[in-house]
Amino acid sequence: MADGLADAVEAELAELSRRLTEPGQRECLRCFLLRMISEFGCDGTHRWTVRWRDLRAPRASGLVQRLQRRGGCCCDCEVIFNVFPDYPDTDEILPCAGMLRAGSAAPCDLRRLRKSA
Repeated sequence: MADGLADAVEAELAELSRRLTEPGQRECLRCFLLRMISEFGCDGTHRWTVRWRDLRAPRASGLVQRLQRRGGCCCDCEVIFNVFPDYPDTDEILPCAGMLRAGSAAPCDLRRLRKSA
């Protein structure tokens, strides 16, 4: 009985982890990275970039290398600071305005979000 309970708890935790770290259907890479880093931190790797790529742009096999060449050399927070430095100065994370094209790693246009508000 204890093994069955442990397996059920483990499966529940795995499902919860998957749901908490899944990018939104139209969430851009920048907004996903900001959300993941603020909730779970940066572990010094591109784990959140790779998670977003695997779920939202699986054909973009060279994404990490492309981001590294643009300054996101070592980890997800380097991507935020060096590749996407133009985030509005705010104390809170803004809602994502959505990807313009499925699979694109281009950041959303937060100016569009402000105009619609």
